[in-house]
Amino acid sequence: MKQNRSLADRNLAWIHSRIHPYFFITMQEEIDAIAILAGGLHNLSRNRRMILADRDRMLIQAVLNRPGSLYETLRTLKEREISYAHFAVSNGPLPDSEHHLELQRFEFDRKTPQEVAASTDKAPVAVKRRIAAALRRDYPGFDHKRLDYLLNILWINNQDYVRISPATRVARTLALFQQTRNNGGVYLDAEPANTGETRLMFAVGNPPQRDFLQQIMEVFNRLEVSVKRAYCLTISNELHPYFLGNFYVTTRDGAEVTRGSELFLRLQSELYNTQILSTASPSYAELVVKGVMSGEDALLVNAMIGFCHTNLAHTHPDSFDLEGIMRAFHNHPDIAQQLVKLFRARFDPAVADRETNYAAVLAETTRVVDSYNTGHAFLDEFRRTIFRCALLFIRYTLKTNFYVLEKSALAFRLDPGYMSELEPKFSADLPPERPFRITYFHARYGLGYHIGFSDIARGGWRTLITNGRDDYVTCANSLFRENYVLAHTQHLKNKDIYEGGSKMVVVLDAAGIQDRDLVTQRLYKLQYSLINAFLDIFVTEKGKAKDTRVVDYYGEDEPIELGPDENMHDAMVELVAAQSVRRGYLLGIGIMSSKKVGINHKEYGVTSAGVIRFAEITMAELGIDMHRDPFSVKFTGGPNGDVAGNSMRLLLERCPKVAIRLVIDGTGALYDPAGADRDALGKIVLQADIDAFDASALHPGGFILYRNRTRREGMKELYCKVARDQEGLKELWVSNDEFYREYNSLVFTVAADLFIPAGGRPETVREHDCDRFFTGDGTPLTRAIVEGANSFITPKARVELQRRGIVLMRDASANKCGVISSSYEIIANLLLSEKEFLEQKEPYVRDVIRILNKRAEDEARLIFRRHREAGGTQLFTEISDAISTEINAHYAQLFNFFQKNPQLCDRPLYRKAILAHLPGMLAGKPAYRMRTNGLPPKYKYAILSSEIASSMVYRGEKVNDGYRELLEAHLKRLSA
Repeated sequence: MKQNRSLADRNLAWIHSRIHPYFFITMQEEIDAIAILAGGLHNLSRNRRMILADRDRMLIQAVLNRPGSLYETLRTLKEREISYAHFAVSNGPLPDSEHHLELQRFEFDRKTPQEVAASTDKAPVAVKRRIAAALRRDYPGFDHKRLDYLLNILWINNQDYVRISPATRVARTLALFQQTRNNGGVYLDAEPANTGETRLMFAVGNPPQRDFLQQIMEVFNRLEVSVKRAYCLTISNELHPYFLGNFYVTTRDGAEVTRGSELFLRLQSELYNTQILSTASPSYAELVVKGVMSGEDALLVNAMIGFCHTNLAHTHPDSFDLEGIMRAFHNHPDIAQQLVKLFRARFDPAVADRETNYAAVLAETTRVVDSYNTGHAFLDEFRRTIFRCALLFIRYTLKTNFYVLEKSALAFRLDPGYMSELEPKFSADLPPERPFRITYFHARYGLGYHIGFSDIARGGWRTLITNGRDDYVTCANSLFRENYVLAHTQHLKNKDIYEGGSKMVVVLDAAGIQDRDLVTQRLYKLQYSLINAFLDIFVTEKGKAKDTRVVDYYGEDEPIELGPDENMHDAMVELVAAQSVRRGYLLGIGIMSSKKVGINHKEYGVTSAGVIRFAEITMAELGIDMHRDPFSVKFTGGPNGDVAGNSMRLLLERCPKVAIRLVIDGTGALYDPAGADRDALGKIVLQADIDAFDASALHPGGFILYRNRTRREGMKELYCKVARDQEGLKELWVSNDEFYREYNSLVFTVAADLFIPAGGRPETVREHDCDRFFTGDGTPLTRAIVEGANSFITPKARVELQRRGIVLMRDASANKCGVISSSYEIIANLLLSEKEFLEQKEPYVRDVIRILNKRAEDEARLIFRRHREAGGTQLFTEISDAISTEINAHYAQLFNFFQKNPQLCDRPLYRKAILAHLPGMLAGKPAYRMRTNGLPPKYKYAILSSEIASSMVYRGEKVNDGYRELLEAHLKRLSA
């Protein structure tokens, strides 16, 4: 016993002499663990690992320090969410061993953003004073106005850390936290430590979940950097987590890692790269782990894989599948490296004589790709197609943020001319018109595009959330086509405003995440990453990208306006606008519509205003006065949705005899042959989804299918259906097959005078579905369709439905008012201060809604007038497309005219046209009118072109070459 105690005392003395004192500060409440270590240290060299504490929320262990030992431990912990990690390595080998001791402490007690937001805990005053003094001494640049907030966040997340740690260490953590917030969510710095080591401070906002620390250690291990000790926290604010790490490092041979050294720059590149390149990525496993290329190069290969897949798979998803495209790059790393070499020759800002160098490498790369031949003809042609697509990607990219170190996503602005060099089969399913710009984005958990059909363009940002590999790949297969079609539809829709059409569509991989809050965190991380990547390349100075690390072959300002669409929450809308101002984008808060300093679509029902005005005029043409006569309607899209919910609200307010027979949304379906009870429906409109409808208000024959109320009987999953018959309500349980058969068929089989698709995925109704809209004798079950959702019905299905007698108003006409409202929001952002707008918001919105109703009525009446003039030989959708095409063609012609004649914009007659485009509140006040003089020239050309082009078409006038006199005559008539 005495011998054991003596051995433990010697071990303890060795530990105190060889381990940094800070470890013992953190272990002062873990005396038992220290005792176990002292008692068994001499056995560690035989056992390699000793557990000192293993509890639900803590693991402490001692291991032999070897290259990658910490990385290996983290691999075993990757399913556990680490809130605190502390590592320490002895400054000498263990007695009788060649290995050093490594102590590892992990805590698993992460607080969620919801817990942090709900907490009222505050750090004690004495603790705050101690830390504030350390901050003033060690970090004079710290903003003390934020001390209370930052310290309380840290205190709520980990009181023990704040309480036990020296004030200097807490101060360092708070300074790192603040720097990360100020630096856009990522920060790295290095400074000498007193022990001959380098202190690396690395932090990331909303880091990749779970295995992020493991990936950081993999970078250190791969670059042969030795971590002597470290302390890392993962904390949450009210929105998302932050990773805050302090690493004390040397090279493997004991040298310091100095700031600015070649090794530091490689570390910087690879550590920042961890935000985008996932350890789960096949490219990471095949190219990085195997030592084929750096993480940065593998990231670029990953981006090329995503681009090739999305551009080639939408027409041939089985041939150009994601795995097949990955194999092409992974099985031929020599070609992948050649493509990376070409990209670097084109975009590395440090390359001298870039044009000459790029031309030589381009010729070399083209030879490599064209001569690819393995003797397997079919496979060779398949892979040559992929590599040629990657070659086009590099050739036609005009600017990228690849060399911006702090990026958390990649952005590539392309000239759409690359599409003309792809084989025609790869664009056969797309509208024939080519966009003005295509921008491709690639991030850790998603990718997407922004496609715009004119210089000044606007349209919503849609994020598709997928669950599981199959879901993600299926969405990615059709992503480019969906984006292209939506942007083209938006361009047709935008004919009444000065911005052309665009759309941003992104697919998010949320595989394996069941917690809705974690899905939201990943969604916000992706969207925040993408908007910063967007700003990296589109923030300009004198036309060129402002960031000198962005090589810009385009060289012009690009006014791109975004708006909320699927899965764009209000918090992110405001953040995007704020980030645009902070980064200095030319539109400021005008980058994003539907803000607080703007016109929220759902709050004011701006999109639905146009949909319902179209419906009123359409039904009147069919002999039904919606304000007086009885009629029936069915919806896709729920009562809590923007378009559907506000359309229902307007119908309930204006139409006393409407019968809303069917409502389908993501939570279920309501069918009521007598029409949903007005009071019961009114209670949930713009408040809740259809599954919140009071089933007791159903009429006989009505029922509700609940998508989220399920139970299991053995192997079967059953869904709840509540139905009313003459005897009362009955609860039924139907099989999965029965549920989806009925749920998916209701939109076709329920008879209604009017169908308003105001929600649902694009291309839900296809040509082969059309028979289901008719009875056996060919009678339509629906007399009119007014599209409130984009591309819900395919073009071929639209033709077939109209050919068989259904009146159909397409989305580009009926659903245009939302984007018109957004355009007027941006005008307000350009001409009014935030305070002025908020003070004048209600009268301004009333003016805008008057404009919306007028624009909808003008087009609806023109469509029916042209239909009558053609004797019914032209389809309604053909007329709608023709109107959009005419206006957009005139707009393009006029825009070019004003670019060549800019002096006209300030002449009285033309200024009247600009003012005519504005809401009355702006045009009617001299102070606001004068501000139009300060609009960017492109905006003046665009507003004039839009106002003249749309008014000419609605009035039936023509625009010809050499038409200044015609324009001025038209403007005089307008102002008369």
